[in-house]
Amino acid sequence: MKKIIIISGLILSGFLTSCQDSIDNFLEAPTKSTLDESIIFSTPSLAKGAIDGIKIPFAETNSYRGRFLPYYGLNTDIEWFNNSQNDDAKSQLCTYSATANNTEMNTPNNAWAMMYSGIERANICVRGLRAFGNPTPGSELGQLLGEALTLRAIYYADLLKSWGDIPMRFDPITNATIYLPKTNRDEIYKQLIKDLGEAATLVAWPKATPATATVERINKAFVKGFRARLALVASGFQQYPDGVRKSTDPELSVDKMYKLALSECREVITSGTAKLEPTFEGLWRKYNQEDINAGGESLWELPFADGRGRMLFTFAVKHTSNDQFHANGANRGGTSGPLPTVFYDYDQSDMRRDVTCVPYMYGAAVSGIAKQTLTKDKSEIWYFGKYRYEWMKRFVTSTNDDGVNKMYMRYAEVLMIAAETANEIEGPAAAAPYLKEIRKRAFSTASQAVKVDAYVNAITSKQAMFNAIVEEHKYEFTGEMERKQALIRWNLLKTKLDDAKSKMTRFQQRTGEYATVPTTLYFKYNTDNVSLIIYGLNRGEITDPGVGYTSLSWAWVGATAEAKSNSLYKAGANPDARQFWPIWQVFIESSNNKLVNDYGY
Repeated sequence: MKKIIIISGLILSGFLTSCQDSIDNFLEAPTKSTLDESIIFSTPSLAKGAIDGIKIPFAETNSYRGRFLPYYGLNTDIEWFNNSQNDDAKSQLCTYSATANNTEMNTPNNAWAMMYSGIERANICVRGLRAFGNPTPGSELGQLLGEALTLRAIYYADLLKSWGDIPMRFDPITNATIYLPKTNRDEIYKQLIKDLGEAATLVAWPKATPATATVERINKAFVKGFRARLALVASGFQQYPDGVRKSTDPELSVDKMYKLALSECREVITSGTAKLEPTFEGLWRKYNQEDINAGGESLWELPFADGRGRMLFTFAVKHTSNDQFHANGANRGGTSGPLPTVFYDYDQSDMRRDVTCVPYMYGAAVSGIAKQTLTKDKSEIWYFGKYRYEWMKRFVTSTNDDGVNKMYMRYAEVLMIAAETANEIEGPAAAAPYLKEIRKRAFSTASQAVKVDAYVNAITSKQAMFNAIVEEHKYEFTGEMERKQALIRWNLLKTKLDDAKSKMTRFQQRTGEYATVPTTLYFKYNTDNVSLIIYGLNRGEITDPGVGYTSLSWAWVGATAEAKSNSLYKAGANPDARQFWPIWQVFIESSNNKLVNDYGY
């Protein structure tokens, strides 16, 4: 069972601040003596309580748990909010049409405030550990300083990918720093990359110490992989106030950042402390079963208590009612899913496909038992099969939360970054082994000579290898909401969104690459009388399979279909001009005129 993150009352009441609306009260309170900090940050058990406190804002209702994770990363060329055609506050967050007064987000306890609350907690811990802890590599306090630096970087990284330029604060709040304007993000990225370089010297490899026995604590493999990710983001394309471009800071050049990222990834790979799970389905079963032991594919997970997270509540295969798999409430899961074309873009023998893309939901339970069900003429509604109540070991009874962690980074991404950076610096032959390792798990042993070796060996140019990596990223990460930031840094966001819209039109019309996709499904129930046996999903499956099967139209036609296929981004919007959300109005108004919205908001 995962541990609930707690922080001692002494620390919480002593000097860990809450969100922005309590800053004034905090500054008016009597200053705690340095003796208090000297005791806390020189005592490992007390210092650990303070570090755990940095994580508390992750789980607040309007923070990651209920606002940031459900919406950031949608809509892309592979994922969308399943009600994108609706013009409401939720869909606007995904369709590149959010406004500063968005009613889902414009609250003083929103993710923006919670992220800065986490940063403030981290700043206090970093200051205290440096002043009183003697945090050396290999020591308990060194591990804790590395965790504080990394957790702070996580908050900043998510602020940067959501809002672009933001206020920078790497020291605890003072009277002089209550209100700050935005800082050029390049300065923040440089500090984060420096901090993570230090953190990597302080924290242990996965499973090397009790502190790194689980993926709910920071370890060296994650720090290095995360540093590599940020290096690519910092050097890639992104929207600045003056347009979409790469950074002009020489310290963030592609040459420097790609070399750094490749070095970090190769250190993780050669360390042997992380690995791909043997099967793709096994990886996601392990995730849903809440196996948090370090040393596998998951590098770090955003930790939720059993009744506090909403990953399945939001993203799982839809369950219409409480049933034999959960008591999490009615209509749980299914708010988002893969685009309907994604299933058909996979190679039919790719074992990731059926794990990732699910065409059925669970209907209303009868006597507590729900069956898988298909909906007529609903070939546009798919669900993320990576998240499944039916794969959990624990029976969820909370009505609002499921408690399953967010897998923040996994080893497959390290391999993908290694492939991309090796290709850029050393050429496609250097990238090939990493791409092969990813694909090897995706195909059966009998298929690997063709689908892995021949496929990769035929890629002989740098551009062709880059294109293959972009495609492989799609097949590996659909449903993990990593795609949007990758498309932005590749300068492919609008290009790929427009391509996806065109593909959905061809899918509706069953033309082009979708001409042989069947329009009729045949199904029957398995011997368990719960799970479906479906015929007609694969190309070429057009013949009635016979007795026992029921036929069902699997079309997507008409004005409604056209409206939905065009809802990846709102009509008139330009995704490349809306790569970031606006800063919410409540924070603009409480900034003492320091904050403004850019990007045409």
